[in-house]
Amino acid sequence: MSHHLYQAAIVGAGPIGIELAVAMKQAGIDYIHFDARQIGHTISWYAPQTRFFSSNERIAIAGIPLVTPDQQKATREQYLAYLRSVVEQFDLPIHTYEPVIDIERQTDYFRLTTRTQAREKTYQAGRLILATGGTDRPRMLGVEGEHLPHVSHYLADPHQYFRKKVLIVGGKNSAVEAALRCHHVGARVTFCYRKPQLAEQSIKYWLLPEFKSLIKTGQIRAYLNSHVRRITTTQTILSVETGPDLAVEADFVLLMTGYEQDATLLRRVGVKLEGPQQKPWYDSETMQTNVNGLYVAGTAVGGTQDKYTVFIENCHVHVQRIMKHAFGVDITTPGLATASLSPES
Repeated sequence: MSHHLYQAAIVGAGPIGIELAVAMKQAGIDYIHFDARQIGHTISWYAPQTRFFSSNERIAIAGIPLVTPDQQKATREQYLAYLRSVVEQFDLPIHTYEPVIDIERQTDYFRLTTRTQAREKTYQAGRLILATGGTDRPRMLGVEGEHLPHVSHYLADPHQYFRKKVLIVGGKNSAVEAALRCHHVGARVTFCYRKPQLAEQSIKYWLLPEFKSLIKTGQIRAYLNSHVRRITTTQTILSVETGPDLAVEADFVLLMTGYEQDATLLRRVGVKLEGPQQKPWYDSETMQTNVNGLYVAGTAVGGTQDKYTVFIENCHVHVQRIMKHAFGVDITTPGLATASLSPES
């Protein structure tokens, strides 16, 4: 057990966790920082060359410009390289692959238990910030065959679907983008969505016209008002509202049905979770939860989002609020690294 009492501990090394670490280091805060995997892990499982919806200046952090060679929106690879460069530039000490497995609230500090490859460790911190995101695991359908080897909740490199029959389930951006990318590499794509219309407001505006055109011309088969009933090694059985069940042959099944937050740590330390999305309760002016000294930052504040309203671009302000309330530090002071800290209008 480490008997050193840190001023703060950050859990989560996504963009906002890293931005908060920069602010703390610049302000001379004695902190420690953990992530269960590598920095930017959620972004790392995006399919190769996936582009962000947000413009570069809105997802830049810590006052460091995000520049792409073609002046286009950043790809997954470009953004991960950018995050690495920020960590290198500020020499941030992040304990990656050291998940926090338990948190206990003591009288005037938090005790954190972590697990490394070798053993469990314990740390103490006066303030705790959970920047753990909201897409920790796939939202499961709970149908037979969902765990078969050819079924996935993540789009891999589209090349592997060349000349294969691919069924894509979902109706929002990830499903539409997967359908287009698989189609473009020569896959034979079938699309299934449980509602009568696509969730157009949740789809990147530059993808929608092409996708609808491919459906209209029959190059992508689409079944709306349909549900997955069962998946076998060769077929997926769909329940279609307008007719009898349908058997769709598929070499691969991509269940692009969204992702859920793992709220284990929030629950363990006593944070109040509210509503169907199980959002952590927090004071919007300070980012402090109902647990004194514990703050939430980044997309973790949104719980399990159905309609995404919390993104990197409107979370920068969380850093400013936490620094001011927890440490009395105004990070807009000249000489401290700052970002675009105004919330998205």
